[in-house]
Amino acid sequence: MKINCYLSRTCGAEDELRENIARVLRIEQVEADVNFFRIDDAEAATLGVTGSPSVFIDDEEVQPQKAVGLY
Repeated sequence: MKINCYLSRTCGAEDELRENIARVLRIEQVEADVNFFRIDDAEAATLGVTGSPSVFIDDEEVQPQKAVGLY
């Protein structure tokens, strides 16, 4: 499993997001390749990232789901 997390350069949610993902993986006994990326508005637009943080599991957006105007 691959988990990619995209955060704006000013997002303060990274520490909590890291903890939450680690906790879920531990509880569910699942291994994953987890990556965190700090991106700017141009990169967000190119990637289709609409919120911060945005979480993709195996390239499918799970958080936020198809949000508009959050970024």
